[in-house]
Amino acid sequence: MPLDQETIAAIATPFGQGGIGIVRISGPQALDIAKKVFKPNRPREAFESHRLYLGHFIDPVSGHTIDEVLLSFMRSPHSYTGEDVVEINSHSGWLLLSKILEILLGQGARLARPGEFTLRAFLNHRIDLTQAEAVVDLINSRSEKGLVLASRQIRGSFKRRIQALRKQAVDILAHAEVAIDFPEEESDRFSHKKGAIDIQHLLIQPIQALIAAHAGRIYVDGIDTVIVGRVNAGKSSLLNRLLNEERAIVTAVPGTTRDIVESSLSIGGIPIKLMDTAGLRHVSDEVERVGIRLTRQKMAEADLVLIVIDQSRPLGEEDQEIIRRAEGKQGLVVLNKIDLTSALSREIRAETFTPFPVVEISALTGQGIEQLQKQVVDVIIRSDSMPPRSEAVPNLRHRSALVQASEAFHAARDRTEEGAPMEIVALELRTGLNALGEITGETVSEDVLEAVFSQFCLGK
Repeated sequence: MPLDQETIAAIATPFGQGGIGIVRISGPQALDIAKKVFKPNRPREAFESHRLYLGHFIDPVSGHTIDEVLLSFMRSPHSYTGEDVVEINSHSGWLLLSKILEILLGQGARLARPGEFTLRAFLNHRIDLTQAEAVVDLINSRSEKGLVLASRQIRGSFKRRIQALRKQAVDILAHAEVAIDFPEEESDRFSHKKGAIDIQHLLIQPIQALIAAHAGRIYVDGIDTVIVGRVNAGKSSLLNRLLNEERAIVTAVPGTTRDIVESSLSIGGIPIKLMDTAGLRHVSDEVERVGIRLTRQKMAEADLVLIVIDQSRPLGEEDQEIIRRAEGKQGLVVLNKIDLTSALSREIRAETFTPFPVVEISALTGQGIEQLQKQVVDVIIRSDSMPPRSEAVPNLRHRSALVQASEAFHAARDRTEEGAPMEIVALELRTGLNALGEITGETVSEDVLEAVFSQFCLGK
């Protein structure tokens, strides 16, 4: 059966207990199925669109009442998916919602795949691909600013930027194709000099600005930050202090932390995923050895590394190894235990910690923690991670397509300046145009669609 002829259903609210649970149905048979299982308190022959109806959900096989529910009906095309949509609002509880869904599937609906409701909204031209991806961002945002950015994208801020760029590219391509068809009038219709200037100012520069704005993803995705150091340097104490809770076990026994302990917080409005790791040292214990391997792996993958040094002890081989591994990454040296006498001379500090900013703290007393938080924000701001002001924040897929478009338009500009045949210029312009179309979904492949919508949860 073709996709647009199938009626799908799924639970649309998260697993767990709550006040209300929602089961969503979408497709041509949505209302017919609903009529089989819903008995309104006030009998009626027809259901009006965008109205709520109070009644009971009935199992048509047994005739038993399952729950008192509210039913809403949204007629095509004025619904989320662009199809007929019915939503059943019942009391929550996974067993109850699963029973309602089971009955709907028994009446002819098919279980929706992850993201299929939003996929249908895309296929029915209710939204473009950037707006569909923004739905995931809205759900997964880890900061208030991330929510604002995702909300803007759902409303079409990024889509409009891409559509404007595509219009500019189409206009320039049209002039190039006229020059191909009427070469004797080329100088009047498509000046090589003006063409190169237009490509640079109308296409390349705005695209470069959007590529730079990709850094704004930190407000949606957050910054992966790993705390590393030798055993008993105070890593777990630092994690607990930053979170203001006893998240990690702290003892004087070396090797207490053997697995990755993760938690999230916001520093300066930037969402931070904080990872406490096993202390580095030479060990024979297999479990601790696995933990140390994970530490090195997380350190290599992290956006930001907090190198915790116990300044009351002389630098050890493990300290030196950590600093070497962190070179080339965004990092910060955290000199812990300043409530104790220092064993590190100024010369050693200057010689060893040069690649990184240094902040002194006591995880035990809390001294210096506020300065550490400011330093973390400063390191992010100084890095390429802090975005310019922009309402459009591309994700990694968007950025890749923008880079492809930029390369194609650079080539078109260069060929134009060189006086190359217009056929070559037009070919490069079409390549860039197709890359922009991949962002909104106008020229996207099925593989890309599958990759995008596989990120969605069931019911969305």
